[in-house]
Amino acid sequence: MLHVEILLWPDGAPLAKGTTPEDSPAITPYLVEGKNNSAIIICPGGGYARRAHHEGEPVAKWLNSIGISAFVLRYRVAPYQYPCALLDIQRAIRMVRYRSNEYGINPNKLGALGFSAGGHVVATAGTTFDTGDKNSKDPIDKLSSRPELLILCYPVITMREPFLHSGSKDNLIGSTPDEELLKKVCNDERVTVETPPTFLWHTSDDASVPVGNSLLFAQELNKNKVLFDLHVFAKGRHGLGLADGEEHVSTWTNPCTTWLKFNNFV
Repeated sequence: MLHVEILLWPDGAPLAKGTTPEDSPAITPYLVEGKNNSAIIICPGGGYARRAHHEGEPVAKWLNSIGISAFVLRYRVAPYQYPCALLDIQRAIRMVRYRSNEYGINPNKLGALGFSAGGHVVATAGTTFDTGDKNSKDPIDKLSSRPELLILCYPVITMREPFLHSGSKDNLIGSTPDEELLKKVCNDERVTVETPPTFLWHTSDDASVPVGNSLLFAQELNKNKVLFDLHVFAKGRHGLGLADGEEHVSTWTNPCTTWLKFNNFV
């Protein structure tokens, strides 16, 4: 099957500075056969400076192997800053819902998965969403941007010390943001009872994005009685993706699959 990207805004994205691919957020579908399937939007990591290929297509193919359709999101990165990436994933969620019949997808079984800074994009979508603008002339914008579940893989969660990943912060909001902006991008501070169920995994010795990011988010989910899975592996470098060749860490897909079954996505 050909995997052809679909522009989220064919006539140009909001806040776009040009018309190159990097100015034009898009999704690439990886669909499984049938109707009423679950689907997950994937956000690769890259510190808001790039998007890592090994955290995109290979992950989509893994989801396909367990019967879930996937969409790899090309969200905007530096020099684009907040809220561009958030607008991109919100639009992707709405678009997949709008085209759900065409894609053979149940619009109520649509989740999001992200790695590292892509995990920050996904966590932001899960803590900053709306039910849609019923008065919009664009039918896509009338739909909800809330994902039904989140999968966060060694995610960036906070933009504060002591768990800060400075590269992501600098690219997303600059090195000296005001407090109001900072609060908008510290996702542990934005968790509510409406935050979707979440699966998190991290390695305890991650030298780039401290494991404290996942622990903070899990703590806030617990406070708000949102169900979550949290898996912390002893050792493993940052950015492993599916972690092929890592005997211990590569097993993360097993509990994730059973968690997806628990949530009726498989």
